[in-house]
Amino acid sequence: MSNAKLLLVLAVSVSICSVGPAFAHAPGQTAVASVNDVQAEATAAAQVVDAFHAALEHGEADAALALLSDDVLIFESGGAERSKAEYAQHHLAADAAFSAAVPSIRSRRLARASADSAWVATESRTTGSFNGRPINSLSVETMVLRREADGWRISHIHWSSHAAR
Repeated sequence: MSNAKLLLVLAVSVSICSVGPAFAHAPGQTAVASVNDVQAEATAAAQVVDAFHAALEHGEADAALALLSDDVLIFESGGAERSKAEYAQHHLAADAAFSAAVPSIRSRRLARASADSAWVATESRTTGSFNGRPINSLSVETMVLRREADGWRISHIHWSSHAAR
């Protein structure tokens, strides 16, 4: 699949995925089962996304960085980091601290892959407190992965969130 087709499929899939209710629990309640639509060919790529989040949550910066391509492009809150080195210098430590302090519960995941590229779209809810302020937000994440010589690597991340209503 060409990159243009992959991006079009991604845009349509993320739009479709966000139409329904994303969350059905409040803090302190048990979350309803998440909705997963992970194509078999995308399972390994989705596992890389999970490993990236686990590394952040455990403060394992080197492990998180190892899962990023050198030329990763990260979009968050209207800003961009254009390489693994730039992310390591700017937001990696803050992202790890936040991930360790505030739990997220995934509600939806959609993932697809072709021979050399994959994407994973995830919706979640994050609740807790960070630096003395309460957090209750709904988030969406898109990760695009590229198959490199030693396995899947994250080549693009787009994070977006807003306060839960």
